[in-house]
Amino acid sequence: MSEHPIKDASALSGWRKSSYSGSQGGSCVEVLDNYPAGVPVRDSKVPAGPAVVVSPAGWSAFVAATKGGEFSA
Repeated sequence: MSEHPIKDASALSGWRKSSYSGSQGGSCVEVLDNYPAGVPVRDSKVPAGPAVVVSPAGWSAFVAATKGGEFSA
């Protein structure tokens, strides 16, 4: 499954903030569970902005890399 955008992510409901997003505001990522085409991801600071839908495997790889410290803060 390839990535594809959602132009207005606010059209979907049920977004949740990633547990890895900071509690101080700043860089916040939100994801949407149970979306049939994959895992939508958006910037919580721009809820009416775009979201990208990634494959479940791609999201799992990203989460594993984040937990493994492969990205700097």
